[in-house]
Parts: sequence; structure tokens; C-alpha cells
Amino acid sequence: MADPHGFLTVPRRELPERRPVPIRLLDYREVYEAGDPDQLRRQASRCMDCGVPFCHQGCPLGNLIPEFNDAMYRGELPRAVDLLHATNNFPEFTGRACPAPCENACVLSINQPAVTIKQVEVSIVDQGFAAGLIQPEIPDRITGHTVAVIGSGPAGLAAAQQLTRAGHTVVVYERDDRLGGLLRYGIPDFKLEKQHIDRRLSQMRAEGTRFETGVEIGVDLTLEELRSRFDAVIVCTGATVPRDMPVEGRELDGVEFAMDYLVPSNRAQAGDEPTPIDAEGKHVIIIGGGDTGADCLGTALRQKAASVTTLAIGAKPPAERSERDPWPTVPRIFEVQTSHEEGGERKYLASTTGFVGDAEGRVNGIAVAETQFVDGRRIPTPGTEHRLDADLVLLALGFSGPEAEVLGLDVAETGAFARDDSYAASAPGVFVAGDAGRGQSLIVWAIAEGRAAAAEVDRFLTGSTRLPEPVRPRDTGFKG
Repeated sequence: MADPHGFLTVPRRELPERRPVPIRLLDYREVYEAGDPDQLRRQASRCMDCGVPFCHQGCPLGNLIPEFNDAMYRGELPRAVDLLHATNNFPEFTGRACPAPCENACVLSINQPAVTIKQVEVSIVDQGFAAGLIQPEIPDRITGHTVAVIGSGPAGLAAAQQLTRAGHTVVVYERDDRLGGLLRYGIPDFKLEKQHIDRRLSQMRAEGTRFETGVEIGVDLTLEELRSRFDAVIVCTGATVPRDMPVEGRELDGVEFAMDYLVPSNRAQAGDEPTPIDAEGKHVIIIGGGDTGADCLGTALRQKAASVTTLAIGAKPPAERSERDPWPTVPRIFEVQTSHEEGGERKYLASTTGFVGDAEGRVNGIAVAETQFVDGRRIPTPGTEHRLDADLVLLALGFSGPEAEVLGLDVAETGAFARDDSYAASAPGVFVAGDAGRGQSLIVWAIAEGRAAAAEVDRFLTGSTRLPEPVRPRDTGFKG
């Protein structure tokens, strides 16, 4: 194990340090400073190497967390890199964009702050790349089988890399002009700089994975055409249909889906045309208090919005784990992301009842009432309505499922593509992984499902598999 006394003598410290708020609001670079290797080793020393490491239960990938903490504490970077990649294709993504359910399940968190697992993870992969330890893994054989992957988000990239390394010929189809899915255009650079995606794509190309951008399956190529060209197809399109808010005034200009705001902003940072939706000088209201809402907040502040207010329909979560969320479950607690440190106001128990506009049909306000709970439902309280000024309203309410009608596959009651326990969809030779089959979820689940689906495809093509199989999908209604 790491230092046997580490958890007793070393307090948790958030590392790397975050750049000062006034400085980081001037750009879109990642908010973190360069990490101090000695301090990160000290944080790794807090891992107790528990007899039953519940961090494994918290991580869908089954990351070897006590082992890589021990390796980092001992300064054994090559071993840490190997341990980390044994279960996770892209720790540089999860280390930046995952909410770290492993830390919620850390045994130390029963009565102390958890081990900084996420920070150790990202430091391993960044140091590994800097030291030249992460190189292409060329397959030692070519099977002759071909696989098409639809979508280049984390699930699609994980499935593609696993199958390429198993010796199959893999082509990834992406409808956007750049690869990465929502990693590329949905997550702002201040949370995930795109050089990390490009670095990993270079590795995958060297391994033999092929990529085709600007090709939308169901439009430019039908699924049937793809099935006729390839031995297997994996659908990893994500859950991209946004949840709407059908209230009075929804049609007003300036009431936008969050992704219609974030995607052009991310494109502008990549050198494309300036974003058509700019928050500069505007009073911005964000409806939805999750990760996407926080991304909108950080972006609006960098665009110099006059004010930014985030509305959440529910009550403000407690500051600490409550009895209703016992360890090692993921607790519902008050979260302060880096964007929340930077500014803006957060309002809770806020039920939006409508949008108010001017004579030109543009939003200039929002009608809000206090939320009450009736028979388990959250509804507006009569007599509490009031108006908030708003020049731009962003709907960050999550996603309802994939754009299912384009591919013509069976859909489960959840709205996601139906699939069985082997990730197989309703069409022979077609498999589904990630949010497209699971519904809106975490990046760590997308990678885990991409890896598991790759193992099932390998078995489908060859009769057996040497690839790891970390997770099984939840029942989504399709029994085969």
C-alpha cells in the first residue's frame, strides 16, 4: 500500500491549484495550474489500500485505484500508467470531466475527506504522455473483420480503440467536422482543452483506426448500407435530444437550448466564425443546475455577461451527506464547480411558469414561482409568481435520448435504443453503447460501455474474446 500513516498525517488538498478567478476569466484555458508532483505523491499516500476497496464499486470502469495510488506514491510512473490504462482508455477525459463517483465510495470518506482519486488519475496520464510512456499499441494480428462505429464520443472512441487493438479493421463515422462528439463541442475548453482529444486521436490513428468526418449515418449513408459494408456496426451517437420547457413564451427569440449556445462557442474557440449567441452585456438566466448549466455559466462569464443567474427547481442540497444518502452511495450535496467560483447567482425552489417578451418577439424576462412538493411532484406555488429580467435564457435541462428516428432501430420505453445484455440492437450485427443505449449518463459510463460492447462485438465476430468486459447494460426493454 501507499504510506500506512498517510491518511492520518496528510490532509486532503485540492490539486493542482486553480488559477485566480480574475485571470482565468480572461481566457478559455483550463482553470488548473501545473501540478506539483511531490504534493500529488502526498495525496496518493492517503489511500489506505482497504481490504474491500469500495472505490471499485463506485467506478464503472473498475479502475485499479489502490494500486495506481501506491505506484504514484512510490514514484513508479510507468507502473501507474500501465495500471491506469488496464481499465480506462482515456483517463485524461475522465480525470477532467467525470464527477468522480469513486471518491464518493472511498472508505476514507466515512469520516474524512476522500482520497483525491480524480486528481491522481489525471496527473498519471499527463505525466505519462510528457514522459513518452503512452505510445500506440499496434495489433499483432489482423483478423480480416471490419467494424463501423457511429459516433466519436467517449463510447465510440473506446469501442474503436479496443476493437482495433484486437486486430479488426475499424472505421469511425462522425457527422461533425471534427472528432470527439460532446467532448469536442459540448465541454468548454476551460474544463477540457481539445489538445487532449487530438493527442489521443493521433495515437488511435497510429494504431490503425480510421476516421471519417462530415458523414451522417441515416442521411449520407443509410444504416443498411453500412451493414452491407461492414461485419458489425456499433451505434454510439449519444443522447443528444434536449429536454424542452413547453411553457408560455417558449417561442421567443433568446430562449435557447444550452447546446445551441455551447457548441458555437466551442467552435469559435477552435477558430471558426464567432458565436451567434453572445452573452456580452446581457442578463443571462440558466435553467438547470447540473454540469451543462455550470458550463453555460463559465462561458457567459467569459463573454462578459451583465449578470448570470442559475435556477434550480428543487431545494438547495445539503452541504454534507445526509442520512438518505448513506456511504458508499453518490450523495446529493451542494456542489461548487469551478464555474460557480467565478461568479453568478444560484436560486433554488424556482419553478419557471413562462417567458416574457418585448414587442419585437425577443425575451426580456422570465416568470418564476416558488416550488412546492405535492404528491411527489414539483409544482409552482400560487401567489408566489415574480419576474426576473432576462435578455438570454439557456435551457440546461438534460437530454431525453438519441435521435432515434434517423437509424430506424427499435426504441425502448426509456427513449434510448433497445438492446439486450450483449449490447445487441434490433438489427442483426448492430450493437449499441453509451448514452444511445443507456440514456443520459456520465463519461465514465460511456467509456465502460464502449469497452464492454467492443468485447461483445469481438465475440460476435470471432466466437470468443480476449478483451475485458467491465459492465453489462441495464435492461432497456429489448430481449432479442
